[in-house]
Amino acid sequence: MDAVKQSLLFVIGVSVDKTKTSIQPVEWRDGRLCLLDQRRLPAETVWLTFDDANTVAHAIHDMVVRGAPAIGITAAYAVVLAARHAWNIAGVNWKQAMTAPIARLEASRPTAVNLKWALDKMSDLYLALPDEQAPEQQLLELAVQIHQSDIEANHQMGRLGAELIETGSQVMTHCNAGALATGGFGTALGVIRQGVAEGRIEHVHVNETRPWLQGARLTAWELLNENIACSLNADVAAASLMASGRISWIIVGADRIAANGDVANKIGTYGLAILAKYHRIGFMVVAPTSTIDWQLSDGDLIPIEQRSPAEVTQLAEKQIAPEGIDAVNPAFDITPASLIDVIVTEAGVVRQPTVETMKALQNGRNM
Repeated sequence: MDAVKQSLLFVIGVSVDKTKTSIQPVEWRDGRLCLLDQRRLPAETVWLTFDDANTVAHAIHDMVVRGAPAIGITAAYAVVLAARHAWNIAGVNWKQAMTAPIARLEASRPTAVNLKWALDKMSDLYLALPDEQAPEQQLLELAVQIHQSDIEANHQMGRLGAELIETGSQVMTHCNAGALATGGFGTALGVIRQGVAEGRIEHVHVNETRPWLQGARLTAWELLNENIACSLNADVAAASLMASGRISWIIVGADRIAANGDVANKIGTYGLAILAKYHRIGFMVVAPTSTIDWQLSDGDLIPIEQRSPAEVTQLAEKQIAPEGIDAVNPAFDITPASLIDVIVTEAGVVRQPTVETMKALQNGRNM
C-alpha cells in the first residue's frame, strides 16, 4: 500500500487509536468531503457530503464544522475540490479559476487563523505546479498531511499539558476544543483526555457556552461518550464554582494567538481568565502552532467575527427575547497574555507568555 493510501486510511479513522477517541468531524471519502454536522448534535448524528468548494465555504460559515483546526483542515480539502472543478472547466488555465473559491473560503470565518494558514499552504503548492498538470492528487496529498499532522499534534499537546496537572484535579473548560474541533482527539480536551487517562483529572466542569451552546451540546457529548466524569454548568455559575476551591485549572483552546501571547477564543474566555486570576486558578490555553499569527503584534489586531443577533435572541429558532430588541453577538473575545499561565503547543509549553517567551517558541528554544 502506498503512502497516500495509508494516510487516507488514517484520516478516515481506520488507523486511529480507538482507546483515545473515535470521533473525527472531517473525512475524505470516495473523492468527496464529508462533514459531521455539528449543529445537529447531540440529538442526531448527520453527515453532509460536499463536492464543491463554495458550498464548503457556506458550511464553515454556518457552523456545520467549527473549531479553528477543523476549519483549517476542511478548507484544505475544499481547495482540492476547487482545483478539480477548475481543471475540469478551464484546463491549462485552471489557476485563474481558483481565485474566487479561495477568497470565499478565507472570508467564511475571519477570526480562525488556521483557516488562512491552511489556505496559504495549499495555495503555495498549487501555484508552484505546472499549468499543464492536473492538480488534484498533489493537493489531496497535502490536505491529508495537514489533517494527519493535526491529530499527531493534538496527542503531543495532550501529553505536554497533562504533565502540568496534579493528580486528583478538577478542571473547567469552555466551548468545545475537542475531537470535534480538530482533526481528532482535541486541544483542550486532548489535555483533559490525557489527564484522565493518567489519573491526574478526576472531574471536568463544562461551561454551557452561550449562545451556540458548544459546551452543552458538544463537549458534554464527547466526554459522556468516553465515560469521563463531568458536569454541566451555566456560564454564569463559573465564578461560584471557582470560589468553591474545587477547580485547579481552566483549560481552553484558541482560534488565534498573537505574537505576544494574547489569545482570541470563544466569547466568555476573557471573563473566565479574569475570574481564574482572582481565585488563583491556573489558566491554560492549548493550541497548535498553526494557531499563532506571528504577523500580529498583539490581540488588538485580531479581527473579531460579529454574528447574527438572532443567535442571541433565539434558541433553536424559537424567539426567547422581545421582538425588535437589538443584540450584540461577537463570536470571540481577546484574553490578554498577562492573564494566561501557560500556552501549550505541540512545539513546547510557553509559561507566562510574553513577546520574549513567544519568540523562544518560534525559534525552537526552551521556554
